[in-house]
Amino acid sequence: MDRSSSFPARKLEHDSGGDAAGAPSLEHWLVGFCTIRFDLEQGQVVEECYPAGALSQEEELDVAFSSFPDSMANSRASKDFGVHDTVFFFRTQRQEEQREERRRGQKYLYGFVFNRQRYDAKLKRGGEQKSVLVLSELPLYCVFKPLVELLGPLYFESGVAALEQAALHMSRWPRPRFGTMMELMLGKVVIKSHLPPLHTLPPGPGASRDGFTSAMAPVSPSNRSVPQSIFHDVNLYGVFKGLLGHLWTLWELLLIGEPLLVISPTPSQCCEAVAGLISLIAPLPCSVDFRPYFTIHDPGFASLNSCTEEDRIPPMILGVTNVFFLKALKMFPHVLSVGACGSLDRKKVAGKATSQGRLQKQIQLVRRLYPANLLARKEGPLCLMGEHREALWTTHSPATKGDVQVLNRLVNAEPSLCIEESTSVVNNDALRRHFLELTTNFLAPFGPYLRASTPQEGISPFLGPPPLPPFDALTFLEALAGRGPGKFLSKRSNTHWLNLYRQFLEGPNFMPWFQRRRAVAEQEQHRLWRDACNKADVRVFLRKMTEVEVVDSFNAVERHLAEEIEVSRESGIDFNKTNAFEKITGDLKAIFEFLPKDLQELMYLNPQRAKFLHL
Repeated sequence: MDRSSSFPARKLEHDSGGDAAGAPSLEHWLVGFCTIRFDLEQGQVVEECYPAGALSQEEELDVAFSSFPDSMANSRASKDFGVHDTVFFFRTQRQEEQREERRRGQKYLYGFVFNRQRYDAKLKRGGEQKSVLVLSELPLYCVFKPLVELLGPLYFESGVAALEQAALHMSRWPRPRFGTMMELMLGKVVIKSHLPPLHTLPPGPGASRDGFTSAMAPVSPSNRSVPQSIFHDVNLYGVFKGLLGHLWTLWELLLIGEPLLVISPTPSQCCEAVAGLISLIAPLPCSVDFRPYFTIHDPGFASLNSCTEEDRIPPMILGVTNVFFLKALKMFPHVLSVGACGSLDRKKVAGKATSQGRLQKQIQLVRRLYPANLLARKEGPLCLMGEHREALWTTHSPATKGDVQVLNRLVNAEPSLCIEESTSVVNNDALRRHFLELTTNFLAPFGPYLRASTPQEGISPFLGPPPLPPFDALTFLEALAGRGPGKFLSKRSNTHWLNLYRQFLEGPNFMPWFQRRRAVAEQEQHRLWRDACNKADVRVFLRKMTEVEVVDSFNAVERHLAEEIEVSRESGIDFNKTNAFEKITGDLKAIFEFLPKDLQELMYLNPQRAKFLHL
């Protein structure tokens, strides 16, 4: 792959005649824009990259090879329609060893692609193709997919000027406010998106642990106005309507973090399927490495290709379109084939009768064939080498049963062909509500370990909050086996339900989720106890305390004061002029006066402590 010159490093000028003051705002959203042309002799050529130097040479290679469709459907489509546009996205690791700045944790690059294939008999080999990319370290599907859908056609009309104008408008955007609705202007167009909460982002987006916990106030799954997944905009029904009976098995595979190979005819179908699978386990964040569109040129392919059937495949979800992977990665224990081959417009895939017939078939599948609801083992995924069809091959024995009532509601939700699109929205909403409830009920037994406590009546809040209950996996499983999984799961699971919890505890999704939620619970508990301290009179409790408890209370209030001073300093607030300052310092001095003289003299030996006492 070769590259031509990048964008000139120019300042972004505002209408008011300003300089590049808004450029840092752009960096909060994007890594940059790229345009890549497929050259018959040179291969992928990076024509423009803005800003210059946004990517290393290794990253440019990764991005270039991932930005073109590698599927049988698109080659035919360009000949049939003259011009064929495809929108998809990919995820690749950033090559940080080549960069000067490093952050803790592995960062990923998300590329949202608008690809145009144009058929012209006058051109060499009868056509050409080019891709426009929006690159970011944030997996904000709800923002960047509509952005690239707008930017792609504009670029093919206006050229580089379209990218420059987009960068100018985006430099005026406010910083991302996770968990809130944002209206982002691009010219006269408004991209209205509800950003997912920060804690739903997978590990590695560049946010620190403190950043996660500070924005992780628990959101009730019943609050449907707040998205519970980074891919909440994906239409589950639209993607998986040919595999509805398998959704509960797929939910389990995602829950326990099993390696899964997803194959589709086109990149758009492929990445939508991977995104839909990740959103299936919401509100549980997916900590498994996922690649919505994976090619043989990805740096990780060599290590995967060297694995034998005896090797354990690391937890990952790979989305591919090339049937070559069926042979190269035949050690994958689970393979999902999804999408309609040759279907360029998913809205025209099937009419009412076909859709209802497919749903009835899925219901019968759940009723009669569970858990042996797989294609014949003798066929195997290699049958896709000859003809594509939707299917699931897995070695997993599911513990949950498909909900026939949910599937029946999907059938009743589609009254006529003329409103097929609205029907798909209704069905998607029903599926999302069901699997959100399913995941929430599955995670419910962990609640006692993640619940913040408040001071009981008569208990001094000045002693500080107690630690959260310690968690031990074996003790948890023993207790769960005695009381059962709960009413909701009991109706939808078989005798293997406890093993599903055991696999979840051992899988890659549990510990990152548990640690994040634990940090949130501890933070919330400290807040509740601090609020109780602010409302309580410390002198009332001091009379009932032992000397040890008085010393513990002094240490707790001292820590509280130090934390408030630090937070105020970072926020630029003069803490000395606040009511909270007077209350906390007053409590500290009152406790100090209650101590014996010898302990008071000992306290003064600490310079920081002496400073607090003289505030």
